[in-house]
Amino acid sequence: MTRFCRACCPSTADPLRIPANLDWLRGLDDGRAWLESLPGLADECVARWMLDLGDPYPESFVSLVVPATTAGGGDAVLKIQWPHRESEQEAAALRLWDGDGAVRLLEHDADRHALLLERCSPGHHLATAGCDAALDVFVDLLPRLWKPAGPSFTSLAEEAARWADELPGTWERAGRPFERRLVDRAVRSLQALPGGDDPVLLHQDLHADNVLAAMREPWLAIDPKPLAGDRAFSAAPIVRSYELGHSPELVEHRLRRLCGELGLDEERAREWAFGQTLAWAFQDDEVLPNHVETARWLVEGR
Repeated sequence: MTRFCRACCPSTADPLRIPANLDWLRGLDDGRAWLESLPGLADECVARWMLDLGDPYPESFVSLVVPATTAGGGDAVLKIQWPHRESEQEAAALRLWDGDGAVRLLEHDADRHALLLERCSPGHHLATAGCDAALDVFVDLLPRLWKPAGPSFTSLAEEAARWADELPGTWERAGRPFERRLVDRAVRSLQALPGGDDPVLLHQDLHADNVLAAMREPWLAIDPKPLAGDRAFSAAPIVRSYELGHSPELVEHRLRRLCGELGLDEERAREWAFGQTLAWAFQDDEVLPNHVETARWLVEGR
């Protein structure tokens, strides 16, 4: 840990290193502006919360995430979010979970889109545990995360409508990289699915690399993109967790284990997994082949 606020300690401050994974934001006007503002934002957070920062974690794609030490010597993580729709309610979700299966929120600065979080140590990803051991963890974790969610959270129905509306145009811009019938099927599913059980808080990106080994509990969820909706949706990110193995058999195995052990409606879970996976199958109008294969297997390999 070496980096202090330049305004307070100009002689000891090191330049803030921006991880290469954030370079894609330079192609967006607001992304470039945010990247340029990051050193100042980090300095302000350091001064406000009296932090000593280390080198940023390289994996984050939409936030600056940096290990921190507090003035009292405690371990923490400073996360400064690129302001975007999916990150808006992260702090609210972490507050509601209050450490029950997820990292604790220690501090929040809404104006700077900054969160001070509990640090997971040793911090390795759940994917390192292997497929069935990871599924054991998810089966334990998900019911704890399903807190009753009120109207303050974006609804799964609202998000599904957005995916259905945007998917055909995204597919066109990407050069029609797979068969149109998959697009049409996904749109129909996303329009028909909303409903289900009483809405609960959902972590819509709960794959095996968003669960870390920790000391307070063996495993804690991180990086929520929260929604409120149907429990059956919860299987979607785990079903497509290609870091746990990528084959038709493993996709089906994950779906059936989760639904069987958590009492989820398998057909609804399958359709949610298919619809969200195809909606999330693009990055900067480039297709993600693993997502498309998973979506295809979910509707054709039954």
